[in-house]
Order: sequence, then C-alpha cells, then structure tokens
Amino acid sequence: MSSISDFFLTGLISYGAPLFGLALMLGAIGIPIPTSLLVIAAGAFSRQGMLNLVPAAGIGLLGAVTGDSISFAMGRWGGNWVSRRFGGSSIWNNAQSTFNRSSRWSVFFTRFLLTAIAIPVNLMAGSSCQYRRFLVTVVAGEAIWILVYGGLGYLFGSQWEVISQFLSDFGGLALGLALLGGGIYYFMRRRMQKSMEPELAS
Repeated sequence: MSSISDFFLTGLISYGAPLFGLALMLGAIGIPIPTSLLVIAAGAFSRQGMLNLVPAAGIGLLGAVTGDSISFAMGRWGGNWVSRRFGGSSIWNNAQSTFNRSSRWSVFFTRFLLTAIAIPVNLMAGSSCQYRRFLVTVVAGEAIWILVYGGLGYLFGSQWEVISQFLSDFGGLALGLALLGGGIYYFMRRRMQKSMEPELAS
C-alpha cells in the first residue's frame, strides 16, 4: 500500500487535478487506492502552491460521484444474481431490510465517516434504491468528505500525514462502534422476537 500511496502522491504533484479525479473515481469503484489520504494531501499541496485548490476539489468531486454511480450500476445490474446467491441467508435479508429502512443515511455517512463499507453500500443501493435519490445523497456526502478532509490538509499543511493517520484511526473506531451497535441491536431484536413467540402461539 505504501508504494501505491507514493505513486499517487507523486502523480498528484505531477499531473494535478485530472489524476486526483481519476484516483477518486477508481477508489469509489473498489480499487484499493488510499483516497482519503489523497484528499488530505491535495489540501496540503494546495496550501503549498503545488495544486490549484478549486479545480482539484471540483474534479475530485466529479470523479468520486462518477465512481459511486458506476458501483451503483454494478449493484443494479448484478442485483438479481446477488438476490439469488444470498437471498436465502437470514444475515443478508436482515442487512437488506435494515438498509432499506435507512438507505439515505447509510449512503450519506459512508461517504466520509464509515468509508470502509462504502462499496457494499453502493452495491446494495443499486439493487434497491432509485438512482436520483442515491445521486443527491452521494453528492452531498462526497462534497463534505472533500471539503472537510481537504480542508484539514490545507489547515495543517506540513502535518497532513499525522492528520491522515488520526482520521484513519478514527474511521476504524467509528466502524467498530457501528458494527458493535448493529450487533447489539440485532441481538436484542432476536431476543424480543423469541420472547414474543410463546405469546403468539397461545
């Protein structure tokens, strides 16, 4: 991953906004590129005069939204296969049901907070959501991601690598807490359903 990071960071300085947009698009499709690191670095490089901030932010947003749209389309086209493959799984059905109840918030928060599960959310959205609603939510979430992460890189300048590590650790913690909360919710719901079964049977 270090060599990939070095490659794109060097390319960001050499080729500027076009490579930035391409990297964010590829990352949104699922190619393992450290996109959050690049967004923070882009802010820092802009402060140092190596990158033009406004075009980079605009092209980066366009690239990220395009990548999200492609992975959404993959979920739409592959939705029938996914349903056939996993439709009989109670875990998958519960995940799909939970997503359907809060799809907009799921898409929104995975753009900048729970980024590790953004691709599965895009695929699930493609199999169950309208594209127009998905697009509006994605644009809002990706804009916040680029403005906040890029803004932090710009604000802290030469310390951008430290900020990147902190945000990476924070994102991992947020994901862990989200999974823990989801697990507790699922466990409590199962217990309530089991406790109600004897009453329904009587």
